[in-house]
Amino acid sequence: MSVKVLNGKRFAQMVIQGANHLSNNAKTVDALNVFPVPDGDTGTNMNLSITSGAKEVKNNVSEHIGKVGSALAKGLLMGARGNSGVILSQLFRGFSKHIESKETITSKDFAQALEAGVQTAYKAVMKPVEGTILTVAKDAAKKAVSVAKNEEDIIVLMEETLKEANASLKRTPDLLPVLKEVGVVDSGGQGLVYIYEGFLAELKGQRIEDIVPSTTMNELVNAEHHKNVHAAINTEDIEFGYCTEFMVKFEEDKLKANPFTEEKFRNDLSRHGDSLLVIADDEIVKVHIHAEQPGDVLTYGQLYGSLINMKIENMREQHSNLLSEEDEYAAPDVTPKENKKREKFGIITVAMGEGIAELFKSIGAKAVIEGGQTMNPSTEDILKAIEEVNADNVIILPNNSNIIMAAKQAAEVADQHVAVIESKTVPQGMAAILAFNPTGELAENEATMKEALKSVKTGQVTFAVRDTNIDGIEIQKNDFMGIADGKIVLTSKDKKQAAKDLLETMMDDDAEILTVIYGEDVSQEEVDELVEELEESYPDAEVEVHNGKQPLYSFIFSIE
Repeated sequence: MSVKVLNGKRFAQMVIQGANHLSNNAKTVDALNVFPVPDGDTGTNMNLSITSGAKEVKNNVSEHIGKVGSALAKGLLMGARGNSGVILSQLFRGFSKHIESKETITSKDFAQALEAGVQTAYKAVMKPVEGTILTVAKDAAKKAVSVAKNEEDIIVLMEETLKEANASLKRTPDLLPVLKEVGVVDSGGQGLVYIYEGFLAELKGQRIEDIVPSTTMNELVNAEHHKNVHAAINTEDIEFGYCTEFMVKFEEDKLKANPFTEEKFRNDLSRHGDSLLVIADDEIVKVHIHAEQPGDVLTYGQLYGSLINMKIENMREQHSNLLSEEDEYAAPDVTPKENKKREKFGIITVAMGEGIAELFKSIGAKAVIEGGQTMNPSTEDILKAIEEVNADNVIILPNNSNIIMAAKQAAEVADQHVAVIESKTVPQGMAAILAFNPTGELAENEATMKEALKSVKTGQVTFAVRDTNIDGIEIQKNDFMGIADGKIVLTSKDKKQAAKDLLETMMDDDAEILTVIYGEDVSQEEVDELVEELEESYPDAEVEVHNGKQPLYSFIFSIE
């Protein structure tokens, strides 16, 4: 049996089979991403993402493979959760873009589409980290392109592609030190391998229940690695002085001399600054960028047409002229959106715990999305929240590194002006929202709120789900761990002792405010005892207490 031409219906079944196979093995992928702190659930995120894509494919089955590909890309975009899900959506966005005009494809088309997907995914990440799903996808696509030069059978092509994906997966610990430290392959890469195994099974006519994973996990990993990876992907913003916004209205004579492609346009502009947003259609391209030389950016835009709707703001000057007193920004009422006047600003934040959600609302959030470590909101969830806040300018606080990419993807496709402040913890989100100035402009608020992230230290106390060893620290199941700004620094058998020891490592003479947010596993008596001891130990610091009702974390500390 051989397959030399692939149509839309067959490809749709491949997608469905790949999604089902990943779904059946999502827990294995989750196990690879296990940290004593439940963080991200890569298998869950990838499963929800590809399932959304498969659902859209089922609703749009066609003989035309390009149309099926477009449906897949749309479904993945709307359902993408976490960094792994967003990267997966970008892989198949590029794949689908490459085949969108084709009714059927050959082995060469398929291989080139895989390569196009890799290019799109790499461009979606500012500084790609090797040893992740990106590397596995890249190596597999490179092999596919090589094989397709002499092989017409798509089944053989997929076999070789899968073989290389597995080989690349096994090499990931050599590329990412933290993986090697704990002896594990990359979880996102493993998820992609499961999808490819589903593809191949469908091409061979195998049933989903007969698929035997090509890699066997002899040991489940007792450590977290993906959080470190995500932290590397989501790097600190580079500060550029001028918020530059403009639109280019395409002109035929200029396009003849400089043919426009969104990928090249975005790549060229990325060299000039940060916070880049590019949205294009057949008539115009809209750009938002923070640049040091805005004139160079505008000059580049003129290569493709005439400039319209230009705005340049000096963010350094805006920052120096900020009001010395912060205005109170009240939480909104519950009047139906259709009866409310459209607001200038709307702040969206992500929270885990009823008490934390109420706390965010009390200091100015107009919408709070439920989510966090174990359940990341999807791009579609964030887009719905953007619409619900009914504002011209929207600010998103993810409060979790694994949600940042989904937030950015939602911001890219939203109709409103959207800024994503890359808060990675609840205290960072609180600091950012308190720095918000409702009378200011979006650009100055974005700069100020990003700066506020640096003003707070985050401490967390949670429990270990199994024995492990991280950074030389022996951790036993059910130990309480003290985490300072994302790094485990200590363990204790006692919850309160872990909290006290953690704060001892974090508090200094500059600390003025210590905020204690206690979780659903902490009794009132326990928190009262802890606070009393903290007030004695740190008499110069003001101690604030809130019942966050959050799961997983006994205590979350904010130190300012």
